[in-house]
Amino acid sequence: MPENTFHIRIKKQYAAALIEDLIKVNAVESISDDETVELTEQQKAALDKELANIASNPDYLLKWNDVKHRFKKP
Repeated sequence: MPENTFHIRIKKQYAAALIEDLIKVNAVESISDDETVELTEQQKAALDKELANIASNPDYLLKWNDVKHRFKKP
């Protein structure tokens, strides 16, 4: 099964406690900022493709307000 890495910012104390409980039962792993995570070849290829798209077409990137508006609840 592929591993996914998510970077999260915990904003509420109860959420921090939940994360700590998940760490205790080995459901999630804490990674410090100074640890490096090796990308798979597939991830590297996807990143290279995205960087090439950005370099060849700067309009490929969306403005943050446009993205935020797209996902805003009605």
